[in-house]
Amino acid sequence: MNFELQNQRILVTGATSGIGLDIARSLAELGADLVLFGRNRDKLSELEQELGARTLAVDITDEAAVTEAFIEMPILDGLVNCAGISILDDVLNVKAQDLERIMTTNVTASAVVAREAARHMIARGCQGSIVNVSSQAAMAALPGHLGYCASKAAMDAMTRVLCLELGPKGIRVNSVNPTVTLTPMAERAWADPAKRDPMLAAIPLGRFATPREVALPVAFLLSPAASMISGTCLPIDGGFTSH
Repeated sequence: MNFELQNQRILVTGATSGIGLDIARSLAELGADLVLFGRNRDKLSELEQELGARTLAVDITDEAAVTEAFIEMPILDGLVNCAGISILDDVLNVKAQDLERIMTTNVTASAVVAREAARHMIARGCQGSIVNVSSQAAMAALPGHLGYCASKAAMDAMTRVLCLELGPKGIRVNSVNPTVTLTPMAERAWADPAKRDPMLAAIPLGRFATPREVALPVAFLLSPAASMISGTCLPIDGGFTSH
């Protein structure tokens, strides 16, 4: 069993910022050959130089664009579905158009990318691994997160169906479910003690996750060391969902 990812080609969506960026860097450190999807063309160019990655600016909510992106895709061994959005509002003010945007990006687009990656793997006889970056919000209610909680719960359900249908093809599918992860954006969003302290108090380990603490479990699930793990939703939450 090997935790390294030498000679593994892995596609990462949402790779130009946040958790996706740290996942890309960690996978590269472990020897993966990367294909990166993102919206920031300048950052993609930087990552080509930094990581030696193949990059493509693609709107994953555009089904035709995603399908086209796979036409000349090299053989894939893995996929990390990390692109996602969150629009926060309380339940008395939630807007239908915001819910639609969240579901379109976090669920529909991820399902389309997974579909294309699975088709690609099967057509080339590759037994691969898919990891969906979900959230503790799939497992526990968070105030102001109606759309986000719903979308991540849907992603976990999608993970189980993908596991069931793709397992016979040799493709493993899992989710990771992080707590608040201290990307630069999250550090700003959770800087207010009135918001931060109640969440920290609910985490038995008493702290938020670092991006690296999410990226390495993702790498494990992609690796041969996890060859008998499929259909799981792995909390990376310091015990938050143990309540």
